[in-house]
Amino acid sequence: MTTMAVRVRGSGQLTGTGALLRLALRRDRVMIPVWSVALGGLVASGAGTLQKVYRTAAERADVANSMSGNGSLRALYGPVFDDSVGGLTAWRFGGFGYVLAAVMSLLIVVRHTREEEETGRQELLSSAMVGRRAPLTSALSAAFVANALVALIIMAGLAESTGDTAGSVALGLTTGAVGMLFAGMAAIMAQLTENARLAKGLTGAVLGAAFLLKAAGDTATRDASSVLDRLSPLGWAENVRPYAGERWWALLLIVAAALVQGAAAYALAGRRDIGMSFVPPRPGPAEGRISTAYGLAWRLQRGGVIGWTLGFALAGLLFGGMTDGAADLVGDNAQTKEIIQRMGGQPGITDAFLATMVGMLGMMAALYATSSVLRLHGEETGSRAEPVLAASVGRVRWAAGHLVIAFGGAALIMVVGGLGLAAGYGREPGPILGAALVQLPAIWTLAGLAVLLFGAFPKSAQAALGVVGLCLALGWIGPALNLPRAVLDVSPFGHLPKLPATEMAWMPVVVLTVVAVGLVGAGLGALRRRDVTG
Repeated sequence: MTTMAVRVRGSGQLTGTGALLRLALRRDRVMIPVWSVALGGLVASGAGTLQKVYRTAAERADVANSMSGNGSLRALYGPVFDDSVGGLTAWRFGGFGYVLAAVMSLLIVVRHTREEEETGRQELLSSAMVGRRAPLTSALSAAFVANALVALIIMAGLAESTGDTAGSVALGLTTGAVGMLFAGMAAIMAQLTENARLAKGLTGAVLGAAFLLKAAGDTATRDASSVLDRLSPLGWAENVRPYAGERWWALLLIVAAALVQGAAAYALAGRRDIGMSFVPPRPGPAEGRISTAYGLAWRLQRGGVIGWTLGFALAGLLFGGMTDGAADLVGDNAQTKEIIQRMGGQPGITDAFLATMVGMLGMMAALYATSSVLRLHGEETGSRAEPVLAASVGRVRWAAGHLVIAFGGAALIMVVGGLGLAAGYGREPGPILGAALVQLPAIWTLAGLAVLLFGAFPKSAQAALGVVGLCLALGWIGPALNLPRAVLDVSPFGHLPKLPATEMAWMPVVVLTVVAVGLVGAGLGALRRRDVTG
């Protein structure tokens, strides 16, 4: 009887998992397919792009040797283990695929765990026949579905284009396994922390630390054999070595780590109440600078500003150190030279490479600015805005506090990124700093779109991040695919002058700034007229 009772209680903790999973997949019916197809398609299409760029075995061997000999490029892309089309695809697209799979997974898991608890929906659902561990199980299952789709798309696409089934399976499974590893990490953070924002931030910090460890290890060695690589999950993924004598034990290590983290998350989930956390919040009196709307916004967002600033400083140094190796990256390959020149808008490779890196920093800063604006949406849906607005703080003043952090923070991180780029390159900071600052009108335009969506269409506010993702794809992949100019101009970054070498063009800068101001004004006007919801 006792054994039977234990079994009933254990099985009851998963009651309702199927219903919650169907609900999660229904809510993510757009997000999961878009992420999966975009990520899987990016990696799968990489082989075809590389086949067009490096047409002969000699060209592929030449670029592999160049990459292996440049420590800065190894830090960014990782080592090249094989000069076949599949080997170059794993080198060029594998690392970014792992990172994007991790980001996708952490967003899905936190969305269906800690976010559900923050909004109060989980408490409502748990009042029915829902087991204690059912929400976590459904969230991890939704992440598994997304990562399985990514893995299948990569395996099917690359097996056809490369003809190497084993390498394609290894790359696809590794990408999905890394995604599930960080899904488990996000599940743990969702149990430990008090809100979804902190859970995402801490998981993202772990991902950033893993990338930095891998980058440092790859700089030190040519074959990912450094101790630092072995300390990083992304280093484990590199050591699977798709298309280069696959090391299946490294893949099993990632899977084992994902299972251990999932078990830890399950253990934590069974030891806390809904809405509670193991790291409790620290409430305190609204004294000093926090007593104003601007002080509150800074207190809420200062961690993000500091984190992005440090990240841009490191990224600037890394990209700057790569600039002298830009010629090695290209070699004598005319196709690669043409792609970099299209991205940077410069006839010279070094200037084109600098302009390209500044543009990449700008697009990443747009991601920061947009997510910072959308913090307003999180405050509203989490019912934290209503107590503030119930006092003497008006809606515009409340929103303005966060917008100052978003728009001013974007300027700060671009300045830091530009200075880091100049320091890494070892040149005078003036021209590079100017090239960094000229990205701001495009960054502010995308952030202004987020303000408009939040003010006028709050249910669609998160679509602003999708627009930023589209701009990232157009800026990074569009020139390689030689997309028409009209398509590239969908992104506001396509209209900016390609500094530091070209002449400054003020008209697009002024127009984009005016557009950004108009979007912010329209969004704040709509916010004043609509209801504030919880």
